[in-house]
Amino acid sequence: MNLKEIKEMINLMNENSLVELEIEKDGSTIRLKKANSEQATPIIYEHKQQVMPNSPMPLDAGQTSAAKPIPKGIEIKAPMVGTFYRAPSPDSPPYIDVGQIVEPGQVICIIEAMKLMNEIKSEIKGKVLEVLSENTEPVEFGQSLFLIEPL
Repeated sequence: MNLKEIKEMINLMNENSLVELEIEKDGSTIRLKKANSEQATPIIYEHKQQVMPNSPMPLDAGQTSAAKPIPKGIEIKAPMVGTFYRAPSPDSPPYIDVGQIVEPGQVICIIEAMKLMNEIKSEIKGKVLEVLSENTEPVEFGQSLFLIEPL
């Protein structure tokens, strides 16, 4: 799905006073969920793997690959399009870092969208395995921000 389609879905939600919308298209599932006015809620969704006729088959558990192994954890994804900030200001330390334990409701980053600073809070307790987005870089809706190992 492209940005235009996602914006159309958001407009559809606003026009019909929908709080949540889930759509499956081309093997991907996207779930849009409005956050309350005080916080933006990270959206966690799964991409269902679809094997195309001419694509290589996925590896079995016993097979090895030269590719980097995928760490086990939950991806915290961007709930909106905007600019990703790891800290509240340029000279402040990041909200969270690799190896740190996060609690539900803890601010983990900020996404600036349309001149508004939206605090993104963790919905789970876990250990930060990886930071997947770069500070001050633009992020897309659904882009992975952090990888968290649930505790």
